[in-house]
Amino acid sequence: MFDRLQAVEDRYERLNELLSDPDIVNNTNKLREYSKEQSDIQETVEVYREYKAASEQFQDARAMLDEKMDADMREMVKEEVGELEEQIEELKARLKILLIPKDPNDDKSVIMEIRGAAGGDEAALFAGDLYRMYTRYAESQGWKTEVIEASSTGVGGFKEIIFMINGNGAFSKLKFENGAHRVQRVPETESGGRIHTSTATVACLPEAEEVEVELHDKDIRFDAFASSGAGGQSVNTTMSAVRLTHIPTGIVVSCQDEKSQHKNKDKAMKVLRARVYDKFQREAQAEYDEVRKSAVGTGDRSERIRTYNFPQNRVTDHRIGLTIQKLDQILQGKLEEFVDALIMEDQSEKLKNATDGD
Repeated sequence: MFDRLQAVEDRYERLNELLSDPDIVNNTNKLREYSKEQSDIQETVEVYREYKAASEQFQDARAMLDEKMDADMREMVKEEVGELEEQIEELKARLKILLIPKDPNDDKSVIMEIRGAAGGDEAALFAGDLYRMYTRYAESQGWKTEVIEASSTGVGGFKEIIFMINGNGAFSKLKFENGAHRVQRVPETESGGRIHTSTATVACLPEAEEVEVELHDKDIRFDAFASSGAGGQSVNTTMSAVRLTHIPTGIVVSCQDEKSQHKNKDKAMKVLRARVYDKFQREAQAEYDEVRKSAVGTGDRSERIRTYNFPQNRVTDHRIGLTIQKLDQILQGKLEEFVDALIMEDQSEKLKNATDGD
């Protein structure tokens, strides 16, 4: 472990030199690449240096105990040795986590897709609740949201809504939301007061850059059609809506949110690129999971991951067995307890797997 940490520190120093090189400074792509690499390892280097300093102080303090001194001084040195020992163990635990390979998608913005599943109008209403929950959470993180495509219902919900959350690190916090979300409540239309169970599915895709997924024009079928739904006469009579079909994978994306065909095509391309990237990633992950499976993972789309129980004001995440009696606050976007717990569980599992493989 310490050989790896020393190699990381050496690389950090080398990056410092490179970022001062005039040739690099004048090369925008290299400057961005090296700056990001340095930023990614900076925390690891800082903690490693803190660990080395504490270890040196610990050795010095231990050496002092071999010297002659009065009882009070010896007690003070012993206390310092104990404190440094605790600090070193804490820093070592942090370093183990920092050495876990980082998900290359963690810093990315995300495209979220929410669909009403089992439960008809009630499922569509719940899909709307989830959409508002995520947009409020995004707002609390300082991220921006943008609707790409929405199919609303007359009762105020969504059969489907696709939207983008733009913000550094959005994927790292939302990637565990993939899966089926279940709601238990009495619908407004239920005269007998019976509790109904409905579901909505959530997919969280990292935004893919063009360099990561190369989509060739010959592989994409483009169709334009007149928009339907809200938007007024101009929207319904112009061929502004677009449908893109990626022929090799069969993935289809439609977008009609904007009045401009060009803007709709740009939005649809972002979703198409993300879905193709996600498909390739999931296929690679399936192969990896044959060997080693994560306890949390990024969630199978059909897996029931969370239940929102209105009568008891509770939300339960079934993967980690966490129940929080604050359903009203969670639907207002206060997701931090779940997000932090899922990240911690994922890190613990990866750390265990890394240790098993040593």
